[in-house]
Amino acid sequence: MNTIERIKEGKIIAIVRGIPSNQISDLVKAMLKGGVNCVEVTFDQSSKEAQNDTLKAISLIKKNFPEVCVGAGTVMTKEQVDLAVEAGAEYIISPNVDLAVINETKKLNKVSIPGALTPSEAALAYNSGADIVRIFPAGNLGPAYIKALKAPLKHIPMTAVGGVNPANCADFIKAGCIGVGCGGNLVSKELVEKGDFETITKTAEAYMEALKNA
Repeated sequence: MNTIERIKEGKIIAIVRGIPSNQISDLVKAMLKGGVNCVEVTFDQSSKEAQNDTLKAISLIKKNFPEVCVGAGTVMTKEQVDLAVEAGAEYIISPNVDLAVINETKKLNKVSIPGALTPSEAALAYNSGADIVRIFPAGNLGPAYIKALKAPLKHIPMTAVGGVNPANCADFIKAGCIGVGCGGNLVSKELVEKGDFETITKTAEAYMEALKNA
């Protein structure tokens, strides 16, 4: 099964932001136990050390969890694409439409998922080689906005990100998305710091149960 098929089948990409690499294994185990097997580790653009820790986390997931489809998020430069792919990322996610990032991702035969909001941005991203377009921030506009976007752009695979929770995730799928991305509502930094991985597993199960019916 290729990366796009794995994302479509999983329906949810867990967005890992601000979690140090030394806690990544326990977090991934907890999410896997709850049924979530697509994980995006985001780049922290604030320092070189933080970026290196992102790469370390991606490498750890790739090495220790072959059943996980791992990608890199908040990828803002061509250089970060190269580093993420070298670390083991199968897909590259950005918050924006950056043609250099899309081109480099496709050059390396990886899945390109740039972020967009408007019809013009979504069409530009897709026409420039994106495999999936991430609509962000989707939660502020709701499933009705996705449905409106998909009317003329039904040929473009989309995921919804931002404010997606167990109560509304299925609505985004029904509106036409192939999947959703979930950050703090699923990957709680506070719960990780407390070591409460059981609650993370239960939240993952709640998402999967809701998405199963979508």
